[in-house]
Amino acid sequence: MTFPSAIDLKTETILTAAWAGFAAYGFRKTSMDDIARRAGMSRPAVYLHFKNKEAIFRALVARYYHETEAGIRIALQQEVGLAEKLNQAFAAHGGDRMEEMMSSAHGMELFEATMSVAGDMIEEGEERLCGLYFTWLQEAASKGELRLSGAPEEMARLFCVCLKGVKHNSSSFVQYQEGVAGYARLCAQALAPR
Repeated sequence: MTFPSAIDLKTETILTAAWAGFAAYGFRKTSMDDIARRAGMSRPAVYLHFKNKEAIFRALVARYYHETEAGIRIALQQEVGLAEKLNQAFAAHGGDRMEEMMSSAHGMELFEATMSVAGDMIEEGEERLCGLYFTWLQEAASKGELRLSGAPEEMARLFCVCLKGVKHNSSSFVQYQEGVAGYARLCAQALAPR
């Protein structure tokens, strides 16, 4: 059994505090002082881990993609029906923070900050997520578990693009969840082996 180092625990404390601040006050209004106070640390101690709040925000984006990849992998390996498997994978794609972001009065600002502060990371992360779907589609089709109506690369890309559409067109987390579930059902029907 391995235990996280003190640095890892401090970093996690900072990230948790920063996310709480960003969700409560928005990216622009949350200061390094706010983050330090929420983390129960001095501002200089926070600066030992991150040079500024943009670096903290980028670390949050990196954590999101790490957790999301793991969640999608687990979902796609589940021994459940195709619709449920896709629903779990697509829900994992949104990540655990989606409800907090969509419920925050500053949710739109956080979406915008994500693009301006970490656009490069998002592009890379989305490519990795598409890669997960591509690999799964290819393997499942070769086993006869589903039927592809197009190239697996294109279908994987469409998964990611359509999930963004669900997110950006949902006015609440409940509406987002319903959209994800509906999209999963639609994809499952289209992919079902005949």
